[in-house]
Amino acid sequence: MNFLTILPMAVVMVAGTQLVAAVFLATADRPRAASLGYLAGAGLVVSGGVTASWLLTRVVNINVTAGSGGHRTVGHWIDVVVLALLVVLAVVVFLRRHTTGTPKWMSGLQHASPGHALRLGVLLFLTMPTDDLTMLTVGASAGRHDLAWWHLLPFILLTLALLGLPLQALLLLGHRAEAVLPRMRDWAQQHSWVVSEIVIGFFVLITAADLLR
Repeated sequence: MNFLTILPMAVVMVAGTQLVAAVFLATADRPRAASLGYLAGAGLVVSGGVTASWLLTRVVNINVTAGSGGHRTVGHWIDVVVLALLVVLAVVVFLRRHTTGTPKWMSGLQHASPGHALRLGVLLFLTMPTDDLTMLTVGASAGRHDLAWWHLLPFILLTLALLGLPLQALLLLGHRAEAVLPRMRDWAQQHSWVVSEIVIGFFVLITAADLLR
């Protein structure tokens, strides 16, 4: 496993409400400042979440291995935990697939300040079960395979790049983004769960293959 293996999980991080909020902020009174604040908040949580999971897994892996000499056994159980997290994540995504429509709180994003957008990024990524499970899975997988911390950076950067698609559309297309952004919002609300399930299934296969080795 390397950083390329965990990259697709970035799609799961932003699919749904997270991307919809980014679209609303890209059409706010101060779209650039609000969008950057939102990305900053999300970046703080994602970076901290995967790093904490990676550190915890590395500590458990090193301490248990040093105490018993059972490196293979430790790796096996970490794979079991990761696989269980992936199954729970797949179930949560499936159960939330019909969560469509625009939440009432999003109506206030039109006038969001950069500070408000930053807090939204932090709270949204902290309280979303799919994000919490994804960060745990990615960090634990990297730690279990003894990957250096920098292997998490591409995942973090891709997550922010995907979350920043509405802002990129605004910067590149200008007024034409007014036609693109609603379609992006509708797609995220209706179909993103399918892509998430495919990505989770891919990661399940990789983890299962590690278990069978």
